[in-house]
Amino acid sequence: MSIIHKTTMSPTKVELLTAWLPGQPWYAAAQRAPELSRAGGFRLDDPEGEVGIEFMVVRDDAGDRPAWYHVPMTYRAAPLDGAEQALIGTTEHGVLGQRWIYDGAHDPVLVGQLFALLQGRAEPQAQSVSDTPDPSVIAEVAGAGFEVPAGAAEASAVANGPDGTRLLLGDGVALQVTRVLRPESGAQTAGVRGHVSAGWRLSEDDETRGRFAVLYDTVS
Repeated sequence: MSIIHKTTMSPTKVELLTAWLPGQPWYAAAQRAPELSRAGGFRLDDPEGEVGIEFMVVRDDAGDRPAWYHVPMTYRAAPLDGAEQALIGTTEHGVLGQRWIYDGAHDPVLVGQLFALLQGRAEPQAQSVSDTPDPSVIAEVAGAGFEVPAGAAEASAVANGPDGTRLLLGDGVALQVTRVLRPESGAQTAGVRGHVSAGWRLSEDDETRGRFAVLYDTVS
């Protein structure tokens, strides 16, 4: 299980995201500097114990109305080869030293564990407490015996757009990482094979939940 250290990070994750978010095609308040606060999320464990994996939700109050963004992130002790375009930034961790923080949709360790979650082989963990499962995170796949396409963690293409980040996985399957979070509507979309849903805070007194990632067929 991953250990959550109660220590400092300089710059903080929110500070790094404040600089990084405006450059993303799914960021809505493009003409204004983000005004971010943490609003939820969860973690997954790396089986090798080397890479930190977090699915963070931040609230942005820079626009005319609040927006909630989902940013999956990985934390590494050294740069990830070939992932320069996915680097969010570097930070000095009070216990672990320098860390390279990546947009996790481009990191095969996070993608592999996200599929493990969909297959029931990974258990979601609380965002800020060590060794504590988070049962509020739900992974569902339609039909029995879902198999991850070979090489899925190394997606054949990663496309960022206004609707989020799409990973083409081969065998007619894609994974859509939601970036702008919205409450679940309950409606089923044709071609959807599965999803991961979790909650986040709308305000101090109000919470909701929605889909953080959706697995779907690219061909019918």
